[in-house]
Amino acid sequence: MRIILSLSLFLSIISCKQEQATPKVSYDTSKAETTAKDTSGFKVADLPILMEGSNYLIHPIGDVRVYDIDGKTYGSSKANQISYAISNYNRFEITGFLDNLNFQHIDSTNIKPLTDQKVQIQTATFLNTIAAKSKQQIMVYTLVDADTNKDGKTNQNDIRALYLSTTSGRKFTKISTDFQEVIDWNIIEKTSRLYFRSIEDVNKNGAFDKNDKVHYHYVNLLANEWKVEMYTPN
Repeated sequence: MRIILSLSLFLSIISCKQEQATPKVSYDTSKAETTAKDTSGFKVADLPILMEGSNYLIHPIGDVRVYDIDGKTYGSSKANQISYAISNYNRFEITGFLDNLNFQHIDSTNIKPLTDQKVQIQTATFLNTIAAKSKQQIMVYTLVDADTNKDGKTNQNDIRALYLSTTSGRKFTKISTDFQEVIDWNIIEKTSRLYFRSIEDVNKNGAFDKNDKVHYHYVNLLANEWKVEMYTPN
């Protein structure tokens, strides 16, 4: 089973070597929690996605980006310096910088949002091998769920967390610990467990570096309640 590596962690560690690096965590309680919001885009949904083996359409929700005439654009659909590309889809995984995912059963007109929290969803992965083995249909998400650096935005510059849900969007559950950055995760199919690593800023310098502590966890995906267990491999 392939391992999904945390690109944001890698970039964070590299950026620690730069004097002007922005920390992922701010412990300054006197600093304002909110600043001016980014108003460069407006919300739109991508066309729905139906993952093989699932009965639920997924509608990715995000910002259409509007650029100055000299600005860079991205995605496959552009007009008048506007990008309508919200997400990328690769069979069992959706990636992007998404505000939400809306779920709709293929036989229904009702649409349900994944969450009412302010988040930035970066990956949404359908565990197809677990579904084939056990009939349990589960999604794994890496996302940002808090403005940990207190710059007034919830984005890729904040700590990334790990969540689970069913393929209907229900049972949306955080399995990583607050203020610990998720490094990577993988699935051991034989035991139906999800393993993941996270790093804690133990020296409280606002960045993740070699002086911090890595934690190891696993979750039994077939349990009625997704309970996180810690283990020590070294």
